Amino acid sequence: MNLKDKVCIITGAASGIGHGIAKRFIADGAKVAIADLNMDAAQKAADELTKGGKGEAMAVEMNVTDEGLVNKGVEAVVAKWGRIDVLVSNAGIQIVHPMQDFPFNEWKKLLSIHLDGAFLTTKACLPHMYKAGSGSIIFMGSVHSKEASPLKSAYVTAKHGLLGLARVISKEGAAHGVRANVICPGFVKTPLVEKQIPEQARDLGISEEEVVNKVMLGDTVDQEFTTIEDVAEVAHLFAAFPTNALTGQSLVVSHGWYMN
Repeated sequence: MNLKDKVCIITGAASGIGHGIAKRFIADGAKVAIADLNMDAAQKAADELTKGGKGEAMAVEMNVTDEGLVNKGVEAVVAKWGRIDVLVSNAGIQIVHPMQDFPFNEWKKLLSIHLDGAFLTTKACLPHMYKAGSGSIIFMGSVHSKEASPLKSAYVTAKHGLLGLARVISKEGAAHGVRANVICPGFVKTPLVEKQIPEQARDLGISEEEVVNKVMLGDTVDQEFTTIEDVAEVAHLFAAFPTNALTGQSLVVSHGWYMN
């Protein structure tokens, strides 16, 4: 299984997990669009990732909550490379508050980035995949697609929602050779997670060390964070898998934190 010459769009790919997935795909010879809010960071990432010469990358400015900008970004990729084979909807944020204190505008912002972003990017890519008769849609879920944690009502709701959306896409896309999957990582030590440590310590009234050792890693089998490379390997598996055998499925990558 490989991604040589496959055209892939990865949102939120200028840094973090998205960047790691882009790196893995390019190492396999893929053509990757680094779609990000920050065009300068996206261009820098694209330049860096193509130094090895195995694949290609382009930078695309994209706000995943803006339908016009999403469509414009997807069309730019098609104009350059002629097709879309893989979409990884990875862009996301985290906001934590106790439920009774959760500002409604922050609730809407988080759900829009995670759910509207997945919907809009998928909607824009599907016609190109249907035309080609094949494609892979991958959503970045979380252990919180399966499990709940205090302070994360919006995030848990959004991540659960991605499972349902992927399953519908799997049903609708099957006749067109399009499959959909959800990756469900545990805690990956990215800036998104590092930001949560003091926030959860404050809201839970515990130390930052306790947040890491008890809240984040307490249920893992080895007290280890999931790595970006762990997640990128699963993304490659789903993107390169040659049949519909895995469509509609989610895979938890969490060092045993959640098992099902």
